Amino acid sequence: MKHANIFTADSSPLTIGVLVLHAANTLSLAAVLDPLRTTNRRAGKELFRWALLTPLGAPVTLTSGLQVPGIALDQAPALDALFVVAGFELEEQCAPVLLSQIRRVAGRVANICGVDGGPWILARAGLLNQHMATTHWEDLEKFTQSFPEIDVTRDRFVIDGRVMTTGGAGPALDLMLHLIQTRHGVALAMRAAGALIYDPDPSGARPQSVTSTSRLMARAPKVAQAIQLMETHIEEPLAISVIAQRLGLTQRNLEHRFKAAIDTSPGAYFLDLRLSEARRLALDTALPASEIALVTGFTSPASFARAFKKAHGLSVSDTRRHEAAAF
Repeated sequence: MKHANIFTADSSPLTIGVLVLHAANTLSLAAVLDPLRTTNRRAGKELFRWALLTPLGAPVTLTSGLQVPGIALDQAPALDALFVVAGFELEEQCAPVLLSQIRRVAGRVANICGVDGGPWILARAGLLNQHMATTHWEDLEKFTQSFPEIDVTRDRFVIDGRVMTTGGAGPALDLMLHLIQTRHGVALAMRAAGALIYDPDPSGARPQSVTSTSRLMARAPKVAQAIQLMETHIEEPLAISVIAQRLGLTQRNLEHRFKAAIDTSPGAYFLDLRLSEARRLALDTALPASEIALVTGFTSPASFARAFKKAHGLSVSDTRRHEAAAF
């Protein structure tokens, strides 16, 4: 281990081990590697090195179908940091031998990081206990319930001591550009971001959003702010009149802005947002339909069932059966 912490101004090459698990997202892996590659190219020298690792040294298959080869984790070379990139099938991959190997490698490096589903793997290995951490917004509720010893936040990325976690590909890109900036200065980090045509969120403290509202914020900020309010009140939906009032608008004015910006009404958008979350919960959890109704703001199971079927064409139980049959 060369440094007590990798977020230190230092011109010497930094070596990162990237452990890629089966069913990881291609974009999450690229978000870790491409900023490093781009920085080396822009700097004209090797500031970052990386080693692709897999649990057993055999190629793993990403969600896109691409196969990624790697060195077996238990044969990892000397590293400064270990990044764990994961996506789906997390519980199935949390074998004791893998968690033990991750703990062993983590003990030899300055920093560890979980990307996308990676925080789940680090949490199962006991490496996030008594730390602040985040994960992808789809898994935040289950993550919080599963690991009460972790201080879970909705931030895009979190750095807590030697532990780093990100909520997905975009936040991972933000984290990597932050790392580049702390080690090699703002100018080089800006050049790397420019090469990727990406405008980073350097703090990571902006909450993850269910809907990408960054472009909407520039041309219709009140609509973007309304959507953000909706996202944080899915379980206890705010009336559209209340949302408008909080934004200093009349309900009619807010409705006009929604129509102009995204060609729908705020009420229809909010209902669609809640029903989209309901479908995700139907597919990603074992919650009964009655509980899904409650956590998406429906007080009547019957009205929820009607709305869900109208939106998705199937009931919750039929949606689950259809998805299981497809795979």
